[in-house]
Amino acid sequence: MQIGQKGKIIIISSPSGGGKSSICRRLLQRNKKQGWRFSISYTTRPPRKNERDGREYYFVDRETFARMQKRGEFAESCVVHQHRYGTPRKFLDTTLRTGGVIILDVDVKGAFKLKTQYPTAALVFILPPGKAELRRRLKRRGTEDDKQLRIRRMRAEEEMKLFSRFEFVVVNKDLDVAVNEVDMIIRSLHCRKQNLDLEQIKRIIG
Repeated sequence: MQIGQKGKIIIISSPSGGGKSSICRRLLQRNKKQGWRFSISYTTRPPRKNERDGREYYFVDRETFARMQKRGEFAESCVVHQHRYGTPRKFLDTTLRTGGVIILDVDVKGAFKLKTQYPTAALVFILPPGKAELRRRLKRRGTEDDKQLRIRRMRAEEEMKLFSRFEFVVVNKDLDVAVNEVDMIIRSLHCRKQNLDLEQIKRIIG
């Protein structure tokens, strides 16, 4: 980690239907006592069924979003399927300064933007086990009409090709296995060479 940074930023991304949201929920439930937190983004899209303001997203109108963007409150923002999304900066900065783990569930473009601002963040990409399963998951959600579904599917298949730009790739064939793998990735980040305690290493090697 860079000097003065104590916490871990975990950026989890996937194409639509990859399962990143389910993995994030499981990770947070499992590590609630360890104080792992979720970075809640702002969006201008309407809530889906069973979504609640302040839990999955902060739902705001376009005018409010634009004011926040102008004030520099977002670490990154983007337009996805005609709706705006923004990642609030303050929670990320606080985590790096005070310690802990903060998990972000963002789209692929947002992940790359965040990595440029927070180079010590870990980039984790979730892949579905195949295109057929991806299509089945998207259709099963039932949140889009046929036209929107085609757009999401085409975009998802293009995003799958970007896996090599991520540090870690997890294939989500079995949700329990995928959650375990991402959990292990997060717990092992302190073993990155750039994150090691150099004074401790010097004492070890003499």
